[in-house]
Amino acid sequence: MKILAINPGSTSTKIAVFENDKCLFTETIRHDVDDLLQFRNISEQYEFRKEFIIETLHHFKVKVNDLDAVVGRGGLLKPIPGGVYAVNEAMIADLKVGIQGEHASNLGGIIAHEIASKCERKQIPSFIVDPVVVDELEDVARLSGRPEIPRLSIFHALNQKAVARRFSKDQGKAYTDLNLIVVHLGGGITVGAHRKGRVVDVNNGLDGEGAFSPERTGTLPAGALARLCFSGKFQLSEVRRMITGSGGMVAYLGTNDARKVEDDALKGGDKKAKLVFDGMIYQVCKDIGAFATVLAGDVDAILITGGIAYSKYLIDSISKNVKFIAPVYPYPGEDEMQALAESAYLALIGELEIKEYN
Repeated sequence: MKILAINPGSTSTKIAVFENDKCLFTETIRHDVDDLLQFRNISEQYEFRKEFIIETLHHFKVKVNDLDAVVGRGGLLKPIPGGVYAVNEAMIADLKVGIQGEHASNLGGIIAHEIASKCERKQIPSFIVDPVVVDELEDVARLSGRPEIPRLSIFHALNQKAVARRFSKDQGKAYTDLNLIVVHLGGGITVGAHRKGRVVDVNNGLDGEGAFSPERTGTLPAGALARLCFSGKFQLSEVRRMITGSGGMVAYLGTNDARKVEDDALKGGDKKAKLVFDGMIYQVCKDIGAFATVLAGDVDAILITGGIAYSKYLIDSISKNVKFIAPVYPYPGEDEMQALAESAYLALIGELEIKEYN
């Protein structure tokens, strides 16, 4: 089976074609910012981006009629349980209006559906998989202390779920039989408690919860944040930028490049860089400990993934502090294209349920 995977980013569109679960090729299409600015909103870009995808497929001698399914990155839909979802009219409508906000990932399902509809040989399905709005929280986990501000489930669902399933397969067990803590370490950091296949608690890595990351503040002292907001010195947009985009490592060191910070700390002897890098690790370890209590200490494994998980120093440091909870397994990187295509393939052969969005 040939499967096309589509992952739209802010100024690029990644595509890959798989045969079953094996990648035939992957390509990143770069978009000129000025070309994108001609559109009033992100949803209007779908035709523009779709044509680039079709041209790229032609370049690699892949015809739409050769495809058996198209899978796109899930966007900011209504909160839904994890899984593979068939793209339908209700989903397309919510993606186009940006029911929970505008983001380039909203185009994934729209473009997947458009391309799938062009197949003349047969009717082929279009899917999305584990969007960032996957919500499997237990009710008690939604309480924040203020009824006006419930805790939300927004995290690296696609990669966390894919790594959890991969680990389970490696162990010869079912994901739904294991209790796992999965840590995604990238530009944002999320830590999820996976109980028998459901992420029953996770920090909102977008809006300021959990450990600070290369570009996000994580949890801040609420009183101090309130005083900063009403100091008269900052607009809302500036405070939001402080929390997401210019927080964490950027705020302390002026860079969001974790590799550079680690090199400066370990090879360059930069004491401040080492303090900040160690501080991030320290906070991640605290979160792992907290989520272990969600699972009542019954944790089969702790999985560390994302781009920063390539750091041996970081993996060794985390392991030293949390190995008393459960064994630590690194799964460095975040192969989103593989995760998308693999889930679509498992859905096509009946090993994963195809869910309906409504």
